[in-house]
Amino acid sequence: KVISIKRITKVTKGGKKLSFSALVVVGDTKGNVGYSLSKAAEVSVAIRKALGTARKNLVPITLKGTTIPHEIIGECSGSRVLLKPASEGTGVIAAGPVRAVCDGAGIHNILTKCHRSNNPINVVKATIDGLTRLKVVQEV
Repeated sequence: KVISIKRITKVTKGGKKLSFSALVVVGDTKGNVGYSLSKAAEVSVAIRKALGTARKNLVPITLKGTTIPHEIIGECSGSRVLLKPASEGTGVIAAGPVRAVCDGAGIHNILTKCHRSNNPINVVKATIDGLTRLKVVQEV
């Protein structure tokens, strides 16, 4: 799923050079999720590049049914994302970028809250950071 598309301008001696960046999140809905940020001269090429890279960067996530095993805070740069397990039937209560990561990972019941910076790139990174640090009770 495409999270954000930005237009980037590089100012050179010969003028302005336009390009586009695309932030994409992919997952198999079975506990694997990945993201990628790619740049290209056209939007469609940037999205295609990001999808390919995101598929290569899938990371496994520990799930407990349709939710997460315990509460955790993920951090990246200026963003912090609080992830809480939720009971069956709650649904995904999350902001856009966090919702995309949860949908890709196959999480159907979760409560989340974004603190500090809400930059989509850092929010996605913080969410995946929190999800990858989850542990089940048997491991602890």
